[in-house]
This record gives sequence, C-alpha cells and structure tokens, in this order.
Amino acid sequence: MLNVETNAEIGNRYDQWAEQVLAGEPISRENALEILRSPDEDVLALLAAGFRIRRKHFGKTVQLYFLMSAKSGLCPEDCHYCSQSKISTAPVPKHNILKRDDLMDAARMASERGAKTYCLVISARGPNEREMAAVETIVPEIKQKYGLDICACLGLLSREQADRLKACGVDRVNHNLNTSEDHYAEICTTHTYADRVQTLRHVRDAGMEMCSGGIIGMGEKHEDVVSMAFDLQELGVQSIPLNFLNAIEGTPMQGNADLSPQDCLRALAMFRFVNPTRELRISGGREIHLRSLQPLGLYVANSLFVGDYLTTKGQAPQADYDMIADLGFDITTKMGE
Repeated sequence: MLNVETNAEIGNRYDQWAEQVLAGEPISRENALEILRSPDEDVLALLAAGFRIRRKHFGKTVQLYFLMSAKSGLCPEDCHYCSQSKISTAPVPKHNILKRDDLMDAARMASERGAKTYCLVISARGPNEREMAAVETIVPEIKQKYGLDICACLGLLSREQADRLKACGVDRVNHNLNTSEDHYAEICTTHTYADRVQTLRHVRDAGMEMCSGGIIGMGEKHEDVVSMAFDLQELGVQSIPLNFLNAIEGTPMQGNADLSPQDCLRALAMFRFVNPTRELRISGGREIHLRSLQPLGLYVANSLFVGDYLTTKGQAPQADYDMIADLGFDITTKMGE
C-alpha cells in the first residue's frame, strides 16, 4: 500500500521547521532544498508556515520601494541577464546620470506613492568621480525635502567610495549576488562573485546597511539558489530583493526563465526560512511569473517595488495598494530591520 502523506502531516513538517526557526535554530541546507523541491500541492502549507516567521518579525506590514534609473545603458559589463550590458541588443534608453531636477522629481513621485526608500541606480561597473559627486550632492537634498531613506546601487565600490556614500547620508547600498558562486561564471565574465562580495563588505565596514539578493530562472540548479540564500545570511545582509528573470529579447538569456508561480513562491518561502529576520522583497519579474498569485508572495515577503523597474514596466501602483489592502496588510514607513 502506498504511503501517502496526509495534508496534516505535510503541514506539520513545515510547521516544525517554522517552530525551529522561531526558536532561533537555523534551518538546514537539506531542508531548504526540500522546500524548493516540494510538490505544488504543498505550497499553501509551506506559505502558512512561512507566514508565522514573517508575522513575528514584520507583523502584517509591507514596505514600498521606488526604483529610479539615474543612468541607463552604457555599461561595460557583460551580465547576461541585463538589457543594459555591453552585449545586449535590447532597445533601452541610454543616458548619463540625470540632472538634479529629474532626480528630485523622481523623489517626489516616490514620496507620493507611499515609498519609504528611494533606490538610486546607475548602470556601470562602478561610479566615476562625476557620478559620486552627483550622488553626494543630491542625497542630502532628497532626505531633507522628502524624508526618504536612500538606497544607492552604483556597481562595484571601493572602501573609500563606500565611506563617502555613508558620509553623505546613504542608508543602504544595493549590490546583488545574483546567483551562487558556482554558477556565477555562467552569467557574467567581466567581474567575479568575489568582487561582489568584496563590495558588500566595504558597505558593511562603512556602517551602511547591505541590500543584496538575486535572480532565479537563469539556468541555475536548486543547490545554487540555496547557496545564495545562505551566503546572504552569512554576510548579514539586511534587505533581500528576489527577482524572477525577465528574459528580455536582445539579451543572451532571452527565452529563458521557465518558472511557474509555484516555483517563485517556493523560492520566496525558502528565503524566508533561511533569513527569518531580514526584509524580503518581491522584485523584478513578479508580474510576469507570479501573475495572479502575487498576493500569496506577501505571506512570506514583506516588501515590494512600487511602479516600474529599470528598463521594464511594473504593475500599476494602485493595483499594489489594492492587493495590500485586500490582504489586510498595512503599508509601513518604517525602515526594514
């Protein structure tokens, strides 16, 4: 006779892992892999268990982020997923860092949309002196006028550059690991995984918070996703954006990302179990891959980008507000833990 688990037994297994995590005992890599390999019919039980962890640390709050592409295209790196890379033929805007008025207009829009954090992003290997000076000038003005937290995403940073960002008022720096160390050479050859880790260490040592996550759907194995989640945990990253590959035509990864909504939900749940106290953000590609199941992601994640991404459109802000309200959740203006 087949030994088929009942719904109660399935739920009990994930609840036991949640109890373990809530008691301060980390989940194992083996159990994290089990989450990614769990069947679709387990997803609701998995999310219910993950919600217990999310609720303890974040209640029913959702923090909104606003993304601003301050410099677009013109990047010398060959990141295979990126429409702004030197090897991409995707028709994206190409411009140097925007002027003050444009950056301030975007900050106003971020404030009006209920975002707490304004993400200032440039496409580059790392910032040049002109770009550093522009950021140092605009950040204090944005913070003074709109009270927004600032997350800067400027590419690879030296320790001296990280110190300058801290001094001008930047709260966080985003620099995604993107995938595992083992898989990294498959998605980029112009810099290494170690380069990215070093930038995060410079950010941490300068006294800023680290924002770092990744992208799933780039041909990686489940082991790669688990490895990335644990590397982020070991680095002590405070905020984790999880993207789902938008396989943009004109990039080497066009046609990739065979992800189901359940795949995305399993990944979000696994990241919550591995990083229980860290802000977890549903990021690029959610509209494409989660589709009508987007609300379920917020049972384990606790933040969203509101509006558009760097070179692709996002869901209309009102749809996000309605989704959050329908869940009975509240938009928070408190910086993530």
